[in-house]
Amino acid sequence: MSAQPRLAGIELGGTKAIAVLALGQEIVDTLTIPTGEMIGTLGALRQQLGRWDAIEPLQAIGIASFGPVQLDRTQPHYGTILATPKAGWSGAPVADLLTGGLDCPWSIDTDVNGAVLAEYQNGAGIGCDPLCYITLGTGVGGGLLIGGRPVHGAMHPELGHLRLRRAPGDSFAGVCPFHGDCIEGLVSGPALAARFGGNAAAVPNTHPGWDDVASDIAALCGAILLTTAAKRILFGGSIALHRTFLLPRVRTRLVEALGSYLPYLTAETATDIVQVAGLGSEAGPLGAIALAADALERARR
Repeated sequence: MSAQPRLAGIELGGTKAIAVLALGQEIVDTLTIPTGEMIGTLGALRQQLGRWDAIEPLQAIGIASFGPVQLDRTQPHYGTILATPKAGWSGAPVADLLTGGLDCPWSIDTDVNGAVLAEYQNGAGIGCDPLCYITLGTGVGGGLLIGGRPVHGAMHPELGHLRLRRAPGDSFAGVCPFHGDCIEGLVSGPALAARFGGNAAAVPNTHPGWDDVASDIAALCGAILLTTAAKRILFGGSIALHRTFLLPRVRTRLVEALGSYLPYLTAETATDIVQVAGLGSEAGPLGAIALAADALERARR
């Protein structure tokens, strides 16, 4: 038996899924696959968990999934994805399909709640409470940590579906099938493709349309600061990590909008408050491992 706990994590994202094996907090093996149709994707991930468990029993599993997810343990569909824009995944019994037949404790949360926990423990959010983590990628999601724990309530935070004040003159209708021009409908990967009329990856950083994108993200940051009093907002996901020019613009617009009202928000402090996630692309997988560690700790109490 390994000296460090043998933990497995699943980061189930809208575009790709990552299975990781860790000894303690050290990832020692990884499998990455596209997030395709539901049965095939979850089946491949479950097979990998089974292979790891056959070598040496897993002690806990953490699942960090795109959402929304039913996280109320008293409900019959706990661990199931609820209504989602991703075709074929509404009602997916993620936890049941991934953990069935494996004899170890497990925990499930949103991918962004897992990421915010990992950033709080080992990333750019150490010592910051409340802490918010936003992913800008295939979708837009927000994880919120208060009192050292990710927030759950009637459900979990759905910050990506806030509808916020738009930049003057921006007439883009948005692409969210539920809300149109919510923040996910405005700045997610599919939204950028629609906004720019094609492959957003080919759009130069100098395109004026990025100013409206920065304004939308700044409006999201403002709503988070006003409602949660977060000490820091961390950004991950492919858009935030690859379009590094965006966050400086976001900070400028955020200070312009709220600097005269929030005494702690200045051009200098905004650099500390709004940051790129410290764990980068590892925030999601390490978040899943953090959830596994939490499940193991609860099982030992």
